[in-house]
Amino acid sequence: MADFGRGIKAGVAAAGVYLIISVIFEVTGFSDQFGAITMAAGLRTSLELTDPSFGITLILVDIVPRVVRGIVFGAVFAALYNLLPSTTSIGKGVVLSSFFWIVAVIEGIYTTPGWPWHADGVAFTGTHYSGMVSLSSVGLALAGIISALVFGALTGFLWNRFRGKELTEERKGRSALLVSFIFGGLMWALLTIGFTIGVVIGGAPLIEEPGPFWWYNMLAASVVFLGLPGWVLTLVAWRKTKRYEAGLKFGVAGGVIMALTGIMLLPGVLAITGGVFSGRKPTTEPGTTSIEQ
Repeated sequence: MADFGRGIKAGVAAAGVYLIISVIFEVTGFSDQFGAITMAAGLRTSLELTDPSFGITLILVDIVPRVVRGIVFGAVFAALYNLLPSTTSIGKGVVLSSFFWIVAVIEGIYTTPGWPWHADGVAFTGTHYSGMVSLSSVGLALAGIISALVFGALTGFLWNRFRGKELTEERKGRSALLVSFIFGGLMWALLTIGFTIGVVIGGAPLIEEPGPFWWYNMLAASVVFLGLPGWVLTLVAWRKTKRYEAGLKFGVAGGVIMALTGIMLLPGVLAITGGVFSGRKPTTEPGTTSIEQ
């Protein structure tokens, strides 16, 4: 199995470094001069330090999302470590962060009709995974990819600082399918809970009248109905790899279904990746026990 503990620790530590930088920017006032960079990194808090609710908001708006993104990035990094190109951990981190940024941009464009779109002069933005991607500003988009690359390099650097554990051989792609299964399941559960409360219990319309968010709302509803079969197929693919069998067909099918919803694009891509690599026969791999690879 992949060294998930090592990857998660590296991802959370990298998120912690970013959080410290954001606090420094806020305290020193640099956020006003470099707001585009800090927003692109998804680090800036919009509240003043004197606000009584600052502490709670800091935890809910800044700390918790950063930790979650660090966990997701670190888990995916560990799952794909042996599949990522590059001979060093830092290089692998940069490759993965580039992949995350591309997926985030595609998802943002796919879920935002009429891109770019403005409401009362405020650019519509979406937060995805390891950073914030602006759909209406080239400057923020460039700052976003720079931030993402730095985050990936930092995660790879920290990966080398943590001790690896002895790993057993597994069929390639199994770890990617596992992360897709877990991440996809959580996304489906959260959206289903919201759907149940809003539509089933609250009586809200399944699809709201045409407006700036109608397409996103429709995709969110599609997650409830398409996400589950995609998730189940991914589960089947992962269980097949546990038995050292190929999960190619089920992984690709489940990944395509999840990716079609747009919102579940990342777990869908991971399922497709894991399914494709699981079709290859396992070979003896060095694992992730060495500190520098």
